[in-house]
Amino acid sequence: MKNNVQMMVEMAVFAALALLLDMASNFIFSRIWPQGGSVSIAMIPIFIMAYRWGIKGGVVSGLLLGVLQIITGFAVISHPVQGILDYPLAFLVIGAAGVFARIIQKNFLQGSRSRSYLYMIAGVFLGSFLRFICHFISGIVFFGSYAPKGQPVAIYSLVYNGTYMAINFIISAIIVVFLYSTAHRVLFKNAMYAKTYSKHL
Repeated sequence: MKNNVQMMVEMAVFAALALLLDMASNFIFSRIWPQGGSVSIAMIPIFIMAYRWGIKGGVVSGLLLGVLQIITGFAVISHPVQGILDYPLAFLVIGAAGVFARIIQKNFLQGSRSRSYLYMIAGVFLGSFLRFICHFISGIVFFGSYAPKGQPVAIYSLVYNGTYMAINFIISAIIVVFLYSTAHRVLFKNAMYAKTYSKHL
């Protein structure tokens, strides 16, 4: 029960933090990507939750972020299905990075930090790629009219969404690895693994 309460509190806090980070970045980059999307570090809190609590922690945190974006009016929505694709679903799938949570923590405990960092990057790539797929499909179906004359809609969506998502992946991977290399005692210490880490870290 205590574990569940701690996880729920952290999911709410990290989702709110992700929203604030996304709002700040959108204010800066909205002119570059006027139909939505921006260079942002908003995914980082979701990756942290995914590596702390596994897929469930990451998925729920991502879902909360997407819902908060809609509730606060921050989302750019032209159609209900597009809204689901670009917000709740797109941020929910980031939590898939949690599939690497146990192996990341196991390698870290065994002293294989470089291998742990590689799995972290793999998780960031997986979450970023799945999010990109959601935006890519949404761009083809709902924002094709914005494509320059003569340019295939799929290419337009690939370039539009691929540019900021590629940058987001690189920035997120660098920051996540940096955070875990400097603050692993705090970031790894959750109710699920507290006893194990108190002995090894």
